[in-house]
Amino acid sequence: MFLAALPILAVLPGCATPTLVQGNALSSYEGLKQSDGKITKSRLQVKKEQVAAAKTVNIAPTAFPPHVAPALTHEQRVLVANTVSRALCINLSDRFKVVSPDQRADLTVRAAITRAAPTDEVAAGVSAAASLGSSFVDTSVPIPVPRIPVGLGDLSIEAEAVDPAGRQQAAMIWGRGATAFFSTPRVSKASDAYDLARDFGDDFAKMLNKGESPFEGFSIDIPSLEKVGSNIGLAPKYAACETYGRAPGIAGLVGGKLGLPPEWTDDGPAATRAQ
Repeated sequence: MFLAALPILAVLPGCATPTLVQGNALSSYEGLKQSDGKITKSRLQVKKEQVAAAKTVNIAPTAFPPHVAPALTHEQRVLVANTVSRALCINLSDRFKVVSPDQRADLTVRAAITRAAPTDEVAAGVSAAASLGSSFVDTSVPIPVPRIPVGLGDLSIEAEAVDPAGRQQAAMIWGRGATAFFSTPRVSKASDAYDLARDFGDDFAKMLNKGESPFEGFSIDIPSLEKVGSNIGLAPKYAACETYGRAPGIAGLVGGKLGLPPEWTDDGPAATRAQ
């Protein structure tokens, strides 16, 4: 039935439209310039020399006000916000020494979620079942099964890096939507926001690590062994990142293949696990 519906699905949009939503979390919105990627919209600015001179960074917990995504539960908002902070911590560890939020640092990163469109759980569940079922088909090559392009979620975040005097040295407003071909369908309203939170952390960290837009030019980034280890659930490079818990690793990969909600496989921040 799913294969028969593919011609119909082909004429539907293959991704959620990325939306940039400006909030009030940045200390300044002046000087932000459009810098879009292939599937991402963004406005940003970065002071390359000042950022390049920085050696240490701390990461404030990401804000996710309830009114931004009322369809999500409190626990889901906590999980998505924590995923942003964890991704920032892991990715920035390649270039900076990360210290805890209560310690003085050359740069302080603050992020806030401004929009999180929920994932359609029914459509995601059907897509996950179809993808899982295709793995049992006896063929010589894997069969790629796209998601049903209905009810795809999207995420918008704004973040900045400020120096000890509170002066903004980098800022970004970022928006991206889930895609039918590359986003993992999971039965949770927070599923796409959860996955996109990691993508934002990667893009913002690239901007700070290189001092330029992550969407301009072309480069192949080879991740460090520490970064690979952190992304599969091993101990992070810096103890400060333990605040945001460890990535779900193998459990997360298996859970994604089965379409399980990320709430089932990600333990969230250290404070939550301690309760």
